[in-house]
Amino acid sequence: MTNVTEPSDTFVTRTGLDDLFKRHPSNPILEAARWPYSANSVFNPGAVRLPSGETLLLVRVEDRRGASHFTVARSDDGISGWSIDHTPTLMPHPEEYPEELWGIEDPRIVWLDELQRYAITYTAFSRNGPLVALALTEDFVTFERRGPITPPEDKDAALFPHRIAGRWALIHRPVATTANSKANIWLSFSPDLKHWGDHMMLIEARDGSYWDAGKIGLSPPPIQTTEGWLMIYHGVRHTASGALYRMGLALLDHDDPRIVIRRGEDWVFGPSAGYEFMGDVPNVVFSCGTVVDEATGEIRMYYGAADSSIGLATARVADLLDWLRTTGRDGRR
Repeated sequence: MTNVTEPSDTFVTRTGLDDLFKRHPSNPILEAARWPYSANSVFNPGAVRLPSGETLLLVRVEDRRGASHFTVARSDDGISGWSIDHTPTLMPHPEEYPEELWGIEDPRIVWLDELQRYAITYTAFSRNGPLVALALTEDFVTFERRGPITPPEDKDAALFPHRIAGRWALIHRPVATTANSKANIWLSFSPDLKHWGDHMMLIEARDGSYWDAGKIGLSPPPIQTTEGWLMIYHGVRHTASGALYRMGLALLDHDDPRIVIRRGEDWVFGPSAGYEFMGDVPNVVFSCGTVVDEATGEIRMYYGAADSSIGLATARVADLLDWLRTTGRDGRR
């Protein structure tokens, strides 16, 4: 393993519309230039705090062919001193899992207390398009692949950490093949993590010039709070210079996540720093993982910047809930 301790150059950022989240001054905290083996880019990590107190990131690493795999990075404080696996932690295995032919992407990690294992939902890029696959692990060394749990085209998926009314629940983002169809966030249920049904559209992409018009998807897994499930999601606005990725908030009912209690009208985090504007895919902030400090209520959001590096932004759960309460729209209407 290799240790990464030196922060990279910092960038001046704008405050205002996205000041609910504060960028860490050492951003980007991880880059391909500091990787222990050859890589084109590192971004979109899943995140979890281990029982040891370490923060673990399961990083999407894109190689120089263009295919992605996952590599573990660990840090005592979740900011610096990263210890990175010398070789890829989880590689695509298309010989046994043909849905992984063109790589594995965007992992989201949830601890399932019932199974005493971490569940990793990720995008497997098959010949017929992206789909959601599931793997389980106890230690992020060995993995039990469960294979596809949705057909293509589908991605941006995460499980809730426990059963709801006796069933597992999955947020995901299927895409219809009909003309002029939008990419919306859906919710599905399963008795066994394999067979999924009772599919329903949970949140619809808005129309017109909204920041989340036409295409939305889950960002990190839903966060359990005293007021419900806090959901950070991304929206895409198509502009004259290309797609612009930003993030907003919604709140789901704790006992019945089919109920959207509130949904923010505005975005709360968008590209504003140089490393977010410039990269393989410019104008993108995209998160797959958060770590919440139960004692302080701080959220650490790890995100991909321009599909090229990893940034860290922090916020307080109470502030996000208050923002939704005071500015959001009743999602039940």
